[in-house]
Amino acid sequence: EDLDRLETAVADRFGGTDVLMNNAGIQPGSAIFGPVENWERVFAVNLWGVIHGSRAFLPGMIARGRPGLVINTGSKQGITTPPGDPAYNVAKAAVKAYTEALAHELRNMPGCAVTAHLLIPGFVFTELTRGDRDEKPAGAWTPEETVDFMLARLDAGDFYILCPDNDVPRSLDEKRIAWAAGDIIENRPALSRWHPDWAEAFAAFLAKP
Repeated sequence: EDLDRLETAVADRFGGTDVLMNNAGIQPGSAIFGPVENWERVFAVNLWGVIHGSRAFLPGMIARGRPGLVINTGSKQGITTPPGDPAYNVAKAAVKAYTEALAHELRNMPGCAVTAHLLIPGFVFTELTRGDRDEKPAGAWTPEETVDFMLARLDAGDFYILCPDNDVPRSLDEKRIAWAAGDIIENRPALSRWHPDWAEAFAAFLAKP
């Protein structure tokens, strides 16, 4: 209901929305058998926030017939799903699947000039990642650097906006993502990248040019 009211207020003041960015996110931490309340909070914000935001704003954006963008903030954790925070991973994996389905829906809708995009940040120094640090770690990008990269890739028409940072170049992200997909293709154990029996094979895979 709050988002519906926001959409109406934006339409009344500005004549409608042209760019929608569903970016709200929390990461309180989770465990497979940890408090269910953490799971529910993460899903409510990180997944349902994206769905509710899209449902509130997109019908009006489509109906106006103007070019527009919807950008949903995903995460590399929703693609490679590393151990340690399963609720966050599951929510971000769902955001990826939802945004892919949304992009397909929009591009097959007659007369629709709105496109969907998935932002996949690297390590960005924000309130979500700050922890007890007062200064940005050397490996992290600033929010401004991330937005500049995003805008450049939107200009290029990218759907998957895979952001590097000061520690991880795109080439390394690509190998990690490929290895994660390879777990299914090669019938390896789940999350084999972190499985002791597969450590040498993963290291050798990364070493390949």
